[in-house]
Amino acid sequence: MARSAGAADLRVGLVDGPVMVGHPGLSRAKIKWSCPMDVAERDADDVAALHATSTAGVLVAGRRSGALGICPGITLVTRSVFRSPAARSAGTATWIELADALVELADAGARIVNMSLSLAAGTSKEHRAVQDALDYVAAHGVIVVAAAGNEGTIDSTVVTRHRSVLPVVAYNRQGRPGRMSNIGRSIGQRGVGVVADGLMSLGAHGTLRAFGGTSAAAAVATGALALILSELPKTTPEELISAMKGAPSHRTSVVPPLMNAWRAFESLLAARR
Repeated sequence: MARSAGAADLRVGLVDGPVMVGHPGLSRAKIKWSCPMDVAERDADDVAALHATSTAGVLVAGRRSGALGICPGITLVTRSVFRSPAARSAGTATWIELADALVELADAGARIVNMSLSLAAGTSKEHRAVQDALDYVAAHGVIVVAAAGNEGTIDSTVVTRHRSVLPVVAYNRQGRPGRMSNIGRSIGQRGVGVVADGLMSLGAHGTLRAFGGTSAAAAVATGALALILSELPKTTPEELISAMKGAPSHRTSVVPPLMNAWRAFESLLAARR
């Protein structure tokens, strides 16, 4: 963060709720959207808008706002998967809406997509639609950073198993996965852990709020990826994911390694030289 605020021409997609773009913490952020339902009124206080705004705050809030603001220089492309009042209130998206959002963000030029959301139970056909969408974004060179989830289960999904996805687990300050964070074979093999305790981000009515769990952890990982890509824009998704993991691909643990973004950057920089 001392080295860069991120490149303005780097687009990062946000699959989430509608972002409160009028929040004072986002006054200088470069945020784009394609539908009015992708953004929320400044004083919104529903679950979906609060979550999306807090995630955006970790990424592109001003660094004096009180939120983390890892990469405020990049362009954030937000795409809500809660495009109805009922969906916003419940905070639960459908698999088809997720698939559509992933394709749209790839078409909009995103190189990284941050995703942290609860999904309704889906059918095999709906799961296949998400698989196809992930294949599509992979073909376009997009990395999907996905929160592992906060149900405290050992599991894997069509999302965490995909080659384009970097699953993220929330670690505590003692260097262990948080009690509520999901883990699993594909998460341990393909993902990383990020310490997310004690973060503050943007909240309702222009204020700040505590923000944690795998959603906050995924946003931190996305911000780190964005800064690295801003410095090393020719890095491929495979190179970047491998560097972020910093561990052998044959790893068998259900618990992923702790992310070391600076080490990842140095290893990629050395390879370029």
